[in-house]
Amino acid sequence: MATVTLKGLSKSFGKTHAVRDLSVDIADGEFFVILGPSGAGKTTTLKSVAGLVDVDGGSVTIGGKDVTLVEPYNRNVAMAFESYALYPQKTVSENLASPLKSGRTGKYTDAQQKERIDQVTTTLGINHLLKRFPRELSNGQRQRVALGRVLVRPADVYLLDEPLSHLDAKLRAAMRAELKQLGAMSKTTTVYVTHDYQEALALGDRIAVLREGALVQIGTPEDIWRRPADTFVARALGQPEINLLDGEVEDGRIRLGGGAFDVPVPAGVDVRGGDRVRVGLRPCDIHVVGQRADDSGPRLTGTVTLAERLGRNVELTVGVGGEQLIVLSSGREGVDEGGQVTMTVAEHDIHVFAAGEGDTSRLGTGHGSGRTRGGLEEVEAAQ
Repeated sequence: MATVTLKGLSKSFGKTHAVRDLSVDIADGEFFVILGPSGAGKTTTLKSVAGLVDVDGGSVTIGGKDVTLVEPYNRNVAMAFESYALYPQKTVSENLASPLKSGRTGKYTDAQQKERIDQVTTTLGINHLLKRFPRELSNGQRQRVALGRVLVRPADVYLLDEPLSHLDAKLRAAMRAELKQLGAMSKTTTVYVTHDYQEALALGDRIAVLREGALVQIGTPEDIWRRPADTFVARALGQPEINLLDGEVEDGRIRLGGGAFDVPVPAGVDVRGGDRVRVGLRPCDIHVVGQRADDSGPRLTGTVTLAERLGRNVELTVGVGGEQLIVLSSGREGVDEGGQVTMTVAEHDIHVFAAGEGDTSRLGTGHGSGRTRGGLEEVEAAQ
């Protein structure tokens, strides 16, 4: 186990800035998730910790030791890549045992090797594959074996690069729980890279959101979900994406849709009459009246232009005053396309951002929704 500190980390490939002045402190035993879209610098950051790329500036410290110039094999980290690397001529059992036979990881008796392999393969659900060769495995099975090959090796830090990306949705959900359990059992510092916000919220003790190589926000899943630093983070978490509406402050309320409807200015948001702002409303936080017992809050009435059944939920597109709102409904209200619907949203579920082009910053210290897990569960149920 070890702490990991990145200080002013920078890396460019030609004219492309992959990582820009990144500084992060990762605690001993923490499950730390790096979240961002393709090209955000996630994998380059991970490879910098592993020593697989030479950084242009800044430092990498593991367990209090500056390892910026230390060779990868002397850092005592174990990394799983998105592309699974297995020995084709070895069985699954032999692939898993190979890190334990390496001189750099110490000597393990046959009994100790078997104990480590049994623990990891049972957790990953691959213990029935031990006698097979990689060519006899599906893509998902190969990826789990590659992940097991990393986790079977005791290390100061585990570095996991999109390890669940090639698994189907059902297996990904199961593996998230198993990885969380493995992390808690081993208490090994883990840095996990993903573009999937569901994985980030479910797994991370803390999350760092990257965009174009720069750190946008860092915090607990609750912080990131309830108080996104800007519209980029707000859009990155949630499917369907958060609704973003332009509005103007007037008499303690924010007029939206060209004045067709309004919502209150949430507590902690310092704005004045006449200020232009952007309001964020998550689809899972907009409730059709009658959907639940507590339907207090501002009411919006609109026309359903599209209703799509997604699992147990229905995704509604609702026209309100010239705006199109995406709403996740339970479907129990019997809402039909072309029909009128009345909706409500709680004040603490209203996010306010600065006006402007592109992504803009959050205004104030509003608490946001307290339903971090609930919101995630509703979205997952719709998949």
